[in-house]
Amino acid sequence: MADTMLLRALKGQPKNISLANKELDTVPRVIGKLQCLTSVNLKNNKITSLPKELGYLSNLTVLNLGNNLLEELPEPLGSLHSLETLHLFNNRIITLNTKVLGGLRNLTLLNLNNNLMKNLPGGINKLTKLQSLSVDGNKLTTLPSELCALSNLQELHAANNLIVALPLEMGFLVNLRKLFLQQNRIKELPEGLGKLYKLRVIDIAANDLRIFPTELNKLPLRELYSEENPLLQQLPVHSVQEEEILSLKEIVARYILKELKDRWSYLRKAIRHYPNVRDMLAQASKCALCGESFLNTWLECVRFVDVHKELKTSNSTGVVPVRALLCSYKCFNTPGHDFYGVAFP
Repeated sequence: MADTMLLRALKGQPKNISLANKELDTVPRVIGKLQCLTSVNLKNNKITSLPKELGYLSNLTVLNLGNNLLEELPEPLGSLHSLETLHLFNNRIITLNTKVLGGLRNLTLLNLNNNLMKNLPGGINKLTKLQSLSVDGNKLTTLPSELCALSNLQELHAANNLIVALPLEMGFLVNLRKLFLQQNRIKELPEGLGKLYKLRVIDIAANDLRIFPTELNKLPLRELYSEENPLLQQLPVHSVQEEEILSLKEIVARYILKELKDRWSYLRKAIRHYPNVRDMLAQASKCALCGESFLNTWLECVRFVDVHKELKTSNSTGVVPVRALLCSYKCFNTPGHDFYGVAFP
């Protein structure tokens, strides 16, 4: 039946064709002669592989292979250089062939929901034009740092996996607008998240999150979902504070960092000759209270942020705990601020 449909199509030179719900276990090779096709729908079949002739469809921009029995990325996909949208949801895919990924140079949307993947290869960074990646419902435990090289990515869906941590390089996803991570095992969000100045939606519900990163309030969020997390609660208790003793390295680092703010300082010129020191000092942070820089010694605190008033979100109310770093107990003991020390049970 599918062969007959394709043979008939040869006469009309259609741009779109659907072979969905045909119980196909193979795709007729004659499809390769329909080079006029821009969209092919093969979802809801029993397909386990693709013929090499499918790779002849040089004008194909949309391909739907959802709800089939594929266990890997078929090699003919790597020849579809014009492909922009690829649906592979509800298959049995375990791994992604990086060679095939390399051929999908114009792909903007990739849907891999509900497969059996335990990891994504570093070669995912070959999809340089990708704008939307969806890997919901797999068995992922991590996301590769190479994913963060996808500077055009606008939506990342990775819900319902086993992810425990995100790459520290998340801040490089400069065009990310929507981030969906619900129903994972994430305990902490990277500080780089605060650099995603286009992020509008975060769904981190049903994870193991205790606290949000320091620059959460700098994000232009419209929606924040954080229910079903063991977030820190505002339950003040009295504690005894001992004044910290800074290491010599920390004392010197703080002195240099302060001097570097002076444009006429000798150290500002001299440090150019010490790249290792410069790189080390680049990891410094600023005290949330006094604004002075520090290197390795700080007091981790929390501030409870009103979601609606300060984050301007439209979907929720109440407060969420946001991490804050103070340079010393001297700052912490200053009256009038709203930072709390953090105590984990």
